[in-house]
Amino acid sequence: MNGNNDAPAASRPRPASHSAELEEPLALHGGRPVRDTPWPTYDKGAVFVHPDDEDAAIRAIRSHLYFRYDHRAQKETECGRFEDELCRYFGTRHALAVSSGTAALALALMGAGVPAGSLVACPGFTFVATPSAIVLAGCRPLLVEVDDDLRMDLDDLRRRWRPDIRAIMVVHMRGFAADVEALAAFAAEMGVPLIEDAVPALGAELNGRKLGTFGAAGAFSTQSDKALNCGEGGFLITDDSTLFARAVALSGAYEGRLRRHFPDGEPPLTGLDLPLLSLRMDEIRAALLRAELTRLPQRLTLFHRNYAHVSQALADLPGIAVRRPVAPGAYLGEAFVFRVPGGDAGWFARALRAEGIDARNIGADDDLNVRAFWNWRFLYDTADPGQIRATLPRTARLLTETVDVPLSSNLTPDDCDDLIRAVRKVAAARETVLARP
Repeated sequence: MNGNNDAPAASRPRPASHSAELEEPLALHGGRPVRDTPWPTYDKGAVFVHPDDEDAAIRAIRSHLYFRYDHRAQKETECGRFEDELCRYFGTRHALAVSSGTAALALALMGAGVPAGSLVACPGFTFVATPSAIVLAGCRPLLVEVDDDLRMDLDDLRRRWRPDIRAIMVVHMRGFAADVEALAAFAAEMGVPLIEDAVPALGAELNGRKLGTFGAAGAFSTQSDKALNCGEGGFLITDDSTLFARAVALSGAYEGRLRRHFPDGEPPLTGLDLPLLSLRMDEIRAALLRAELTRLPQRLTLFHRNYAHVSQALADLPGIAVRRPVAPGAYLGEAFVFRVPGGDAGWFARALRAEGIDARNIGADDDLNVRAFWNWRFLYDTADPGQIRATLPRTARLLTETVDVPLSSNLTPDDCDDLIRAVRKVAAARETVLARP
């Protein structure tokens, strides 16, 4: 599938009215599903790719110059050009293309000089890459509760604060901005760096400012269903030249190659006292991403269009609580997340899947979802999920109530209408059951 969102959806019969649709039996109970075509997601090939992007990757392949450090000047390589374009897009002084978003997060921590063994505070609701990056940097995650809208809870962070916390890693989870302005102020108060895990929020803004630019460094992913997608990869952005130089050296700019990243003067360090971790991006991925970056505004518009359509239609639906942004428009729109208060979100997600909508209950017992912190067994001395949940009881309860639906930028308006109809249908069936004496 390409990035043309004007392609017609597969024709299918539609109910005559919302009232008729809500009277239909659930597909879970043998009724007719809302849709019988696959829900578009990246793993089924529903990616936003233009023929120009394919041509760019082929051009890089045919160059036979795949390693980012070759005979050319930095500004002539695909990686170098991509980094320059990222600096212009974000308005930052530096950008570094690397092998993954996890690598970008770890390099940001190490580049900021966070000592090995330190605690790094992060939210209890995030992808497993966040605590994994902290471990990769030689540090220890300290998990913090989230609020009703699944954002890092600053009040809980204050309660849990300890002197050996040496950094805060805030996450813009599922494309929704955290309250990063308040967290940046708190980090400054505590005298520690704030690192932004903007991995799932590339291009999103808060009050007109791009996510990833509020802290000492911002880290992004270009893997799978991200706003820029080359299969694997990531990058970090920063205005701190020393942090940047350390990250470059650690990523693998050996034997003086660090100088290529400082064309206007000498770098602030040699890098010889740092290990070489070989976390670089290659030229083929950078060429693909450069081409995709030219169409990023179009893709962001589609994300916002689809999310606004779905969220507005379901905002006041009884029985569910749609996740609210910290400020108007402060989200990417790549996922529709809502809670089902009452503890039957697992049933709700199963019913949506039966209707033809990909949906997951984040906290389902029968789904090893690595966004649920009790599945991060490498952090704990126990394998008992109940004991792990008890360390963050509020977050555990909220994730048990949470349903997550991926929203590809390739969704058509008809796809969005299918999602709306399916959620209404399942919610109505649930309300009918709850209303029985």
